[in-house]
Amino acid sequence: MGDDHRIEYLCQRCQQPLKLDPSLYSIDEHTLAELALPVSPAPDVDLVNQAGSLDRLYLPTKLADSTGNGFTLVGESGQESTISHQLRVTSELFDMLSDNSQVDHPLCEECTDSLLENIERQLELAEQEAQEYQDYLNNLNQETEDSSSVSALETELQQLQLQESQLNQELEDLKREENEADSMLAEAVRRREELEREEERYWREYSRHKHKLLQAEDEYRSLDLQLRTTQNQLEKLKKTNVFNATFHIWHSGHFGTINGFRLGRLPSVPVDWSEVNTAWGQTVLLLYSLCRKINLSLTKYQLVPFGNFSYIKVLAENKELPLYGSGGFKLIWDNKFDSGMAAFLECLQQFKEEVERGDSGFCLPYDMEKGKIVDKATGNSYSVKMQFNSEEQWTKAMKYMLTNLKWGLAWVTSKYPSKATS
Repeated sequence: MGDDHRIEYLCQRCQQPLKLDPSLYSIDEHTLAELALPVSPAPDVDLVNQAGSLDRLYLPTKLADSTGNGFTLVGESGQESTISHQLRVTSELFDMLSDNSQVDHPLCEECTDSLLENIERQLELAEQEAQEYQDYLNNLNQETEDSSSVSALETELQQLQLQESQLNQELEDLKREENEADSMLAEAVRRREELEREEERYWREYSRHKHKLLQAEDEYRSLDLQLRTTQNQLEKLKKTNVFNATFHIWHSGHFGTINGFRLGRLPSVPVDWSEVNTAWGQTVLLLYSLCRKINLSLTKYQLVPFGNFSYIKVLAENKELPLYGSGGFKLIWDNKFDSGMAAFLECLQQFKEEVERGDSGFCLPYDMEKGKIVDKATGNSYSVKMQFNSEEQWTKAMKYMLTNLKWGLAWVTSKYPSKATS
């Protein structure tokens, strides 16, 4: 058959064109029949594993029934009888090979070598396994029921069974402990939640009490500061003479003053009568307080401090002598104001005599007699009355009278310090 009229087959694995040996075309019918007889594979050959070891397999295809699968027809129609015979022979041959194996034929030389190498490796592994199984079988056959290894194995088996029983019991115990631990954990979780709620309540209470404590501390500090301030003031008050603080006798030019109020009048300085009356009210209150401190009871008069309208009450006649004026010098028949000032001077004289009886060293800077004040240094006397008197003389008499009161106040303060500050 020429090159232009030939049949070409493809390798069923790599799909490469195959060049068949010419002897394949000369196989007769008898030879094909013998080859078609069933062939049992050797027990040591695993064709499944051999086929699976190939990289890529195709299901076997009946070449005799196909029309163009796996081969290509080349040539003219005049040679159809020869080609048909060759095609039938080769197709039946390849179909028989494919039916007796799980590998599709035809195969090229390279794919066939690869298949053979895999089969040889698997054969070697199978032989090794068979040898190992044979050795193990020989060892088992050599062992008898009475051998020590069987007894040891039975003993070991019993020990393992006992150990299994113990482990099962331990497992049951562990499961029971696990259940108990779960119960304890649930109780602990419940207790923890309860403690967290109690802690939250505690912190709320703590914050509230802390707030109250801070408020109390602020109040305490405020009260402590107030107490210290009060104590400081008390200490100052204890060191302060009540009479000196209440009745401050001083002078302002020609005027004697008591608590800043001027007692007197001058033509050049016409002091308002309301100020004069206020000064007289303070003067009466001072002498009244001094008499109470030394427990002096006046014999003829009673001092009545009444602010701007203070007066002296004549006990025998139940008559009031005013120690306040309303303006100008009075006429001769209106002398109650002058009588009141003279009576006040007599009360001051009684205070002086009472003090001298208890303290012989007591002495006033100015003498007092019958409504007049005498200056010891010059021997001049000044009337406390306004009638038939000048404003200058009367103002000086008032100044000297306040000076005597200041001395009497100083003596009472030094003589009765505790009483004076009580």
